[in-house]
Amino acid sequence: MKVAELGEFGLIDLLDRMITESKINQVNPNLIIGIGDDAAAWRCAAPVQLATVDSMVQGIHFSLETTAWQELGWKSLAINLSDIAAMGGAPEYALVNLALPENTEVENVAELYRGMIELASQSKVAIVGGNISRSPQVAVTITVLGTSMNNSLLKRSNARPGDTIAVTGYLGSAAAGLEILTRKLKLKPDVTKYLREAFLHPVPRIAEGQLLVRRGINTAIDISDGLLSDLRHICEASKVSAKVNTDRIPIHDMVKASFGEKAREMALSGGEDYELLFTGSSDTINKIKGEMRCPVTAIGEIISGEPGKIDLLDARGKPVKANRTGWRHF
Repeated sequence: MKVAELGEFGLIDLLDRMITESKINQVNPNLIIGIGDDAAAWRCAAPVQLATVDSMVQGIHFSLETTAWQELGWKSLAINLSDIAAMGGAPEYALVNLALPENTEVENVAELYRGMIELASQSKVAIVGGNISRSPQVAVTITVLGTSMNNSLLKRSNARPGDTIAVTGYLGSAAAGLEILTRKLKLKPDVTKYLREAFLHPVPRIAEGQLLVRRGINTAIDISDGLLSDLRHICEASKVSAKVNTDRIPIHDMVKASFGEKAREMALSGGEDYELLFTGSSDTINKIKGEMRCPVTAIGEIISGEPGKIDLLDARGKPVKANRTGWRHF
Protein backbone atom coordinates (compact mmCIF):
# COMPACT_ATOMS: atom_id res chain seq x y z
CA MET A 1 0.00 0.00 0.00
CA LYS A 2 1.19 3.53 -0.82
CA VAL A 3 1.13 6.33 1.74
CA ALA A 4 -1.29 8.23 -0.52
CA GLU A 5 -3.73 5.32 -0.19
CA LEU A 6 -3.39 5.06 3.59
CA GLY A 7 -3.52 8.83 4.04
CA GLU A 8 -1.76 11.17 6.44
CA PHE A 9 -3.80 10.30 9.52
CA GLY A 10 -3.79 6.60 8.77
CA LEU A 11 0.01 6.74 8.59
CA ILE A 12 0.20 8.70 11.84
CA ASP A 13 -2.02 6.10 13.54
CA LEU A 14 0.24 3.30 12.27
CA LEU A 15 3.41 4.97 13.55
CA ASP A 16 1.73 5.83 16.85
CA ARG A 17 0.82 2.15 17.33
CA MET A 18 4.39 1.10 16.59
CA ILE A 19 5.75 3.51 19.19
CA THR A 20 3.13 2.50 21.74
CA GLU A 21 3.85 -1.21 21.23
CA SER A 22 7.59 -0.59 21.59
CA LYS A 23 6.96 1.05 25.02
CA ILE A 24 9.85 3.49 24.45
CA ASN A 25 7.69 6.38 25.67
CA GLN A 26 7.05 4.67 29.00
CA VAL A 27 10.68 4.96 30.06
CA ASN A 28 10.56 8.66 30.94
CA PRO A 29 8.17 9.42 33.84
CA ASN A 30 8.29 13.17 33.03
CA LEU A 31 6.47 12.73 29.71
CA ILE A 32 2.89 14.04 29.98
CA ILE A 33 1.63 14.03 26.36
CA GLY A 34 3.22 12.29 23.40
CA ILE A 35 1.85 11.71 19.90
CA GLY A 36 -1.77 12.67 19.27
CA ASP A 37 -2.13 16.26 20.47
CA ASP A 38 -1.12 19.63 19.00
CA ALA A 39 2.14 19.53 20.93
CA ALA A 40 4.06 17.16 23.17
CA ALA A 41 4.37 18.04 26.86
CA TRP A 42 6.74 16.98 29.62
CA ARG A 43 8.09 18.15 32.95
CA CYS A 44 11.63 19.49 32.97
CA ALA A 45 13.73 17.68 35.55
CA ALA A 46 16.95 19.63 34.93
CA PRO A 47 17.59 23.38 34.78
CA VAL A 48 19.81 23.19 31.66
CA GLN A 49 18.13 21.85 28.53
CA LEU A 50 19.77 20.86 25.22
CA ALA A 51 18.25 20.96 21.74
CA THR A 52 19.54 19.95 18.31
CA VAL A 53 18.10 19.34 14.85
CA ASP A 54 19.49 17.65 11.74
CA SER A 55 18.21 16.43 8.39
CA MET A 56 18.81 13.53 6.03
CA VAL A 57 17.83 14.55 2.49
CA GLN A 58 17.57 12.07 -0.39
CA GLY A 59 20.20 12.74 -3.03
CA ILE A 60 22.32 14.81 -0.63
CA HIS A 61 22.86 12.60 2.42
CA PHE A 62 21.66 9.20 1.22
CA SER A 63 20.51 7.13 -1.73
CA LEU A 64 17.73 4.56 -1.42
CA GLU A 65 19.73 2.42 -3.85
CA THR A 66 22.37 1.83 -1.18
CA THR A 67 20.53 2.60 2.07
CA ALA A 68 17.84 0.37 3.56
CA TRP A 69 14.88 2.15 5.17
CA GLN A 70 15.74 0.69 8.58
CA GLU A 71 19.28 2.02 8.23
CA LEU A 72 17.93 5.44 7.25
CA GLY A 73 15.77 5.53 10.37
CA TRP A 74 18.62 4.53 12.66
CA LYS A 75 21.11 7.00 11.19
CA SER A 76 18.62 9.90 11.09
CA LEU A 77 18.21 9.61 14.85
CA ALA A 78 21.84 8.71 15.53
CA ILE A 79 23.28 11.90 14.06
CA ASN A 80 21.10 13.96 16.39
CA LEU A 81 21.89 11.88 19.46
CA SER A 82 25.57 12.34 18.63
CA ASP A 83 25.17 16.11 18.95
CA ILE A 84 23.77 15.67 22.47
CA ALA A 85 26.62 13.26 23.25
CA ALA A 86 29.13 15.88 22.09
CA MET A 87 27.73 18.24 24.72
CA GLY A 88 28.05 15.57 27.40
CA GLY A 89 24.28 15.43 27.81
CA ALA A 90 21.47 12.89 28.07
CA PRO A 91 19.00 12.78 25.14
CA GLU A 92 15.35 12.42 26.19
CA TYR A 93 12.82 13.36 23.49
CA ALA A 94 12.67 13.26 19.69
CA LEU A 95 10.34 15.01 17.23
CA VAL A 96 10.31 13.57 13.71
CA ASN A 97 9.43 15.42 10.52
CA LEU A 98 8.92 13.19 7.46
CA ALA A 99 8.73 14.47 3.89
CA LEU A 100 7.60 11.65 1.59
CA PRO A 101 6.63 11.15 -2.05
CA GLU A 102 3.00 10.02 -2.26
CA ASN A 103 3.99 6.72 -3.91
CA THR A 104 6.18 5.68 -0.94
CA GLU A 105 5.31 2.20 0.32
CA VAL A 106 3.78 2.20 3.80
CA GLU A 107 5.96 -0.76 4.78
CA ASN A 108 9.06 1.27 3.93
CA VAL A 109 7.97 4.02 6.33
CA ALA A 110 7.33 1.36 8.96
CA GLU A 111 10.88 0.06 8.42
CA LEU A 112 12.20 3.59 8.79
CA TYR A 113 10.49 3.84 12.17
CA ARG A 114 11.70 0.40 13.23
CA GLY A 115 15.25 1.69 12.82
CA MET A 116 14.50 4.79 14.84
CA ILE A 117 12.64 2.87 17.53
CA GLU A 118 15.49 0.38 17.90
CA LEU A 119 18.01 3.14 18.61
CA ALA A 120 15.55 5.15 20.71
CA SER A 121 14.97 2.10 22.87
CA GLN A 122 18.70 1.56 23.39
CA SER A 123 19.21 5.25 24.18
CA LYS A 124 16.12 5.71 26.41
CA VAL A 125 14.71 8.36 24.08
CA ALA A 126 10.95 8.94 23.68
CA ILE A 127 9.58 9.74 20.21
CA VAL A 128 6.87 12.23 21.15
CA GLY A 129 5.57 13.70 17.90
CA GLY A 130 6.43 15.36 14.62
CA ASN A 131 4.95 16.09 11.21
CA ILE A 132 4.33 14.39 7.86
CA SER A 133 4.19 16.20 4.53
CA ARG A 134 4.22 15.37 0.83
CA SER A 135 7.48 15.95 -1.03
CA PRO A 136 9.09 15.01 -4.36
CA GLN A 137 11.88 13.29 -2.41
CA VAL A 138 12.40 11.70 0.99
CA ALA A 139 13.70 13.89 3.80
CA VAL A 140 13.88 13.05 7.50
CA THR A 141 14.39 15.91 9.94
CA ILE A 142 14.63 15.11 13.63
CA THR A 143 14.79 17.41 16.63
CA VAL A 144 16.21 15.91 19.82
CA LEU A 145 15.92 17.50 23.23
CA GLY A 146 17.91 16.50 26.27
CA THR A 147 19.48 17.64 29.52
CA SER A 148 22.96 18.44 30.74
CA MET A 149 24.76 16.34 33.33
CA ASN A 150 25.05 18.28 36.59
CA ASN A 151 24.60 21.52 34.61
CA SER A 152 28.01 20.96 32.98
CA LEU A 153 28.53 21.20 29.23
CA LEU A 154 31.19 20.17 26.74
CA LYS A 155 31.79 23.15 24.45
CA ARG A 156 33.91 23.94 21.42
CA SER A 157 35.30 27.09 22.98
CA ASN A 158 37.17 25.75 26.01
CA ALA A 159 40.37 24.35 24.45
CA ARG A 160 43.60 25.82 25.86
CA PRO A 161 47.25 25.71 24.74
CA GLY A 162 48.89 22.64 26.22
CA ASP A 163 45.75 20.51 26.02
CA THR A 164 46.11 17.07 24.52
CA ILE A 165 43.81 16.32 21.56
CA ALA A 166 42.12 12.90 21.67
CA VAL A 167 39.47 10.93 19.81
CA THR A 168 37.27 7.95 20.56
CA GLY A 169 37.08 4.90 18.30
CA TYR A 170 38.42 4.77 14.75
CA LEU A 171 38.34 7.43 12.04
CA GLY A 172 37.75 6.96 8.32
CA SER A 173 35.57 3.86 8.59
CA ALA A 174 32.38 5.68 7.58
CA ALA A 175 34.08 7.28 4.57
CA ALA A 176 35.33 3.83 3.58
CA GLY A 177 31.78 2.51 3.93
CA LEU A 178 30.48 5.24 1.63
CA GLU A 179 33.22 4.39 -0.84
CA ILE A 180 32.30 0.71 -1.09
CA LEU A 181 28.61 1.54 -1.49
CA THR A 182 28.96 4.25 -4.14
CA ARG A 183 31.64 2.43 -6.11
CA LYS A 184 30.04 -0.99 -5.52
CA LEU A 185 33.35 -2.46 -4.40
CA LYS A 186 33.52 -6.18 -3.69
CA LEU A 187 35.41 -6.90 -0.48
CA LYS A 188 35.38 -9.79 1.99
CA PRO A 189 31.98 -10.22 3.70
CA ASP A 190 33.26 -9.31 7.16
CA VAL A 191 34.97 -6.18 5.82
CA THR A 192 31.86 -5.13 3.88
CA LYS A 193 29.70 -5.65 6.97
CA TYR A 194 31.97 -3.58 9.20
CA LEU A 195 32.29 -0.70 6.73
CA ARG A 196 28.58 -0.62 5.89
CA GLU A 197 27.65 -0.47 9.56
CA ALA A 198 30.24 2.24 10.20
CA PHE A 199 28.57 4.43 7.59
CA LEU A 200 24.89 3.57 7.99
CA HIS A 201 24.66 2.35 11.59
CA PRO A 202 26.79 4.72 13.72
CA VAL A 203 26.50 4.35 17.48
CA PRO A 204 26.33 7.71 19.30
CA ARG A 205 28.91 8.06 22.09
CA ILE A 206 26.35 9.11 24.71
CA ALA A 207 27.85 7.33 27.71
CA GLU A 208 31.33 8.38 26.63
CA GLY A 209 30.34 12.05 26.47
CA GLN A 210 28.87 11.85 29.96
CA LEU A 211 32.07 10.24 31.23
CA LEU A 212 34.07 13.14 29.80
CA VAL A 213 31.94 15.58 31.80
CA ARG A 214 32.38 13.56 34.99
CA ARG A 215 36.15 13.56 34.53
CA GLY A 216 36.35 17.32 34.09
CA ILE A 217 36.77 17.56 30.33
CA ASN A 218 35.36 20.87 29.05
CA THR A 219 35.86 20.73 25.27
CA ALA A 220 34.42 18.33 22.71
CA ILE A 221 32.72 18.01 19.33
CA ASP A 222 31.41 15.03 17.41
CA ILE A 223 33.17 14.19 14.16
CA SER A 224 30.50 14.63 11.54
CA ASP A 225 32.25 16.75 8.89
CA GLY A 226 35.69 15.17 9.24
CA LEU A 227 38.57 15.38 11.74
CA LEU A 228 40.19 18.43 10.15
CA SER A 229 36.96 20.35 9.74
CA ASP A 230 35.70 19.63 13.25
CA LEU A 231 39.06 20.26 14.92
CA ARG A 232 39.11 23.59 13.09
CA HIS A 233 35.70 24.39 14.63
CA ILE A 234 37.22 23.87 18.09
CA CYS A 235 40.32 25.92 17.29
CA GLU A 236 38.32 28.82 15.86
CA ALA A 237 35.89 28.87 18.77
CA SER A 238 38.73 28.62 21.30
CA LYS A 239 41.02 31.04 19.39
CA VAL A 240 43.91 28.58 19.30
CA SER A 241 45.91 26.49 16.82
CA ALA A 242 46.63 22.76 16.82
CA LYS A 243 49.22 20.28 15.70
CA VAL A 244 48.27 16.72 14.83
CA ASN A 245 50.50 13.67 14.42
CA THR A 246 48.89 11.93 11.46
CA ASP A 247 50.62 8.64 12.27
CA ARG A 248 48.73 8.50 15.59
CA ILE A 249 45.27 8.86 14.06
CA PRO A 250 43.39 5.60 14.82
CA ILE A 251 42.40 3.85 11.60
CA HIS A 252 40.87 0.38 11.64
CA ASP A 253 43.02 -2.39 10.17
CA MET A 254 40.23 -3.28 7.70
CA VAL A 255 40.29 0.26 6.30
CA LYS A 256 44.09 0.28 6.04
CA ALA A 257 44.13 -3.10 4.30
CA SER A 258 41.35 -2.17 1.88
CA PHE A 259 42.36 1.38 0.95
CA GLY A 260 46.07 1.73 1.64
CA GLU A 261 47.35 5.32 1.58
CA LYS A 262 43.85 6.64 0.93
CA ALA A 263 42.86 5.51 4.43
CA ARG A 264 44.65 8.49 5.98
CA GLU A 265 42.73 10.95 3.79
CA MET A 266 39.48 9.24 4.79
CA ALA A 267 40.39 9.60 8.46
CA LEU A 268 41.37 13.26 8.10
CA SER A 269 38.45 14.53 6.04
CA GLY A 270 35.94 11.75 5.38
CA GLY A 271 33.49 12.59 8.17
CA GLU A 272 30.36 10.84 9.47
CA ASP A 273 32.26 8.72 11.99
CA TYR A 274 30.36 10.40 14.86
CA GLU A 275 33.23 9.77 17.23
CA LEU A 276 34.06 12.32 19.92
CA LEU A 277 36.98 14.70 19.46
CA PHE A 278 37.99 16.31 22.75
CA THR A 279 40.82 18.10 24.52
CA GLY A 280 42.13 18.08 28.09
CA SER A 281 45.19 17.50 30.21
CA SER A 282 47.31 14.48 29.31
CA ASP A 283 46.87 13.04 32.82
CA THR A 284 43.08 13.23 32.59
CA ILE A 285 42.99 11.70 29.13
CA ASN A 286 45.26 8.84 30.24
CA LYS A 287 42.81 8.09 33.07
CA ILE A 288 39.86 8.23 30.67
CA LYS A 289 41.56 5.67 28.41
CA GLY A 290 41.22 3.09 31.15
CA GLU A 291 37.54 3.83 31.72
CA MET A 292 36.12 4.10 28.20
CA ARG A 293 34.45 1.10 26.58
CA CYS A 294 35.97 2.14 23.25
CA PRO A 295 39.54 2.99 22.24
CA VAL A 296 40.77 6.50 23.10
CA THR A 297 43.76 7.85 21.21
CA ALA A 298 45.83 11.00 21.78
CA ILE A 299 46.60 12.49 18.35
CA GLY A 300 48.01 15.94 18.97
CA GLU A 301 48.19 19.11 21.01
CA ILE A 302 46.47 22.48 21.22
CA ILE A 303 48.99 25.32 20.77
CA SER A 304 48.98 29.11 20.69
CA GLY A 305 48.72 30.67 17.28
CA GLU A 306 46.37 31.73 14.51
CA PRO A 307 42.81 30.67 15.40
CA GLY A 308 41.80 27.66 13.33
CA LYS A 309 45.28 26.83 12.03
CA ILE A 310 46.14 23.12 12.07
CA ASP A 311 49.63 21.73 11.43
CA LEU A 312 49.73 18.13 10.23
CA LEU A 313 52.97 16.30 10.98
CA ASP A 314 54.17 12.73 10.62
CA ALA A 315 55.99 10.80 13.35
CA ARG A 316 59.31 12.39 12.30
CA GLY A 317 57.88 15.89 12.53
CA LYS A 318 57.70 16.45 8.77
CA PRO A 319 54.69 18.38 7.39
CA VAL A 320 51.85 16.36 5.86
CA LYS A 321 49.58 17.82 3.20
CA ALA A 322 45.83 17.15 3.28
CA ASN A 323 44.05 16.99 -0.07
CA ARG A 324 40.63 17.72 1.44
CA THR A 325 39.50 19.54 4.57
CA GLY A 326 36.07 17.99 5.21
CA TRP A 327 32.41 18.24 4.28
CA ARG A 328 30.75 21.56 3.45
CA HIS A 329 27.14 22.01 2.28
CA PHE A 330 27.88 25.14 0.27
